Amino acid sequence: MSTSKKDVYLVIGGSGFLGRHIVEALLARGDSVSVFDIVQRHHDVPFYSGDISEEEQVSDALRKSGATCIIHTASPLHGLDDPALYWKVNVDGTQAVINAALANGVPKLVYTSSAGVVFNGNDLIDVDERLPGLEKAMDPYNESKAKAEEIVLAANGKGGLYTVALRPAGIFGPGDRQFVAGLFQTWQRGQSHIQVGDNTNLFDWTYVGNCAYAHLLAADRLVPHSEKDLERLKDELHVGLPSINATTQRRRVPTSLARPLGPYVTPPPNAEKILANWEDPAYEPPVPRPAVRGKFDQFSDAALARDHDAPLQVAGQVFFITNGEPTGFWDMPRVLYGCFDAHFQRPNTKRRWILPQQLGLLLGSAAEWWAWLVGKEPGFTRYRVSYSCAWRCFNIEKARRVLGYEPQVGLEEGLERTFEWWVAERQKAGKAQ
Repeated sequence: MSTSKKDVYLVIGGSGFLGRHIVEALLARGDSVSVFDIVQRHHDVPFYSGDISEEEQVSDALRKSGATCIIHTASPLHGLDDPALYWKVNVDGTQAVINAALANGVPKLVYTSSAGVVFNGNDLIDVDERLPGLEKAMDPYNESKAKAEEIVLAANGKGGLYTVALRPAGIFGPGDRQFVAGLFQTWQRGQSHIQVGDNTNLFDWTYVGNCAYAHLLAADRLVPHSEKDLERLKDELHVGLPSINATTQRRRVPTSLARPLGPYVTPPPNAEKILANWEDPAYEPPVPRPAVRGKFDQFSDAALARDHDAPLQVAGQVFFITNGEPTGFWDMPRVLYGCFDAHFQRPNTKRRWILPQQLGLLLGSAAEWWAWLVGKEPGFTRYRVSYSCAWRCFNIEKARRVLGYEPQVGLEEGLERTFEWWVAERQKAGKAQ
């Protein structure tokens, strides 16, 4: 549910990868938006420079911008060996943002968390937001993200502030300085034929534009639903959601009124109509497909009654955000490796090496020790081995039902856009093609 009066937005971390896409999405729909960050990279919106951990600096930006909604995406990059920095920005900084919002009467806060806050190295298969948090995170980044998420949700409803946390998984897209750059370095070293694990583990990725879209939906619907809206949502829970086919072709499910006829002795009644319905790509069944819910379903009547319908609200909730198209972990890197091969006209003819996960963990441990001895950050770690070998599939029904989120850009198109951006950036930098 959105308010009648348009919000004024302050994107904290708006110069960063995701933050910039959110700013562009807000501008595209004609919203008023400003940026708070430590560095200014764009000059198309008002900019406020400051330290997120300094409450008064955040407050000053809120007062000057007139913001009614904060979208907080700021965070150091994952993988740094600096726990104190993560805590300062992600925990102390987020607390300062909450304090500043309360002091200035800002009613909305959308926080960018991470799907990694529930990852402990073990498989995550179709998990939803009911999965409890970890007693101990795998690294300082996710530890600080989990703590920040906790204090954001705890602030919901206090002093007129409504809050929500989004947990995107595997963000990629134009503007990313980690995913593509890391794969290109691997390709340059001639190591693109090396694979850790058997690639049978499915992994969820998220195109950055889809992630930005989810943030805007969360901001729009952050005001608590009315009883009428809640009843509508409950009614819709009994209708099955369509499959996500942004990349794959539409998947048809045969019904009694639309199906291939198959072999038969006597044709069924209305055989021609049944087959015509099946062959019509625009055909929709007269009765919506039902959603069958068991007692362990997050949207069963018992589950909603136990939680007093809270999962149907946006405020005070967390949402996993993905492309809804899980794929083998190594499939995405291989697509980009193939793009590098074609772009530089250097096809990889090496035989693929598949290292078992346990061997990868041993090599990762050795690399970490060596990096410690020479005083450098390791490029190969046990965390990265666990990350690339584990199942990480997240159920996004809650985001689809409650936020109204549907991925706008599929994985295939997202990779094409990402590689085109990467080529353009190299051309602007004058690097050899």
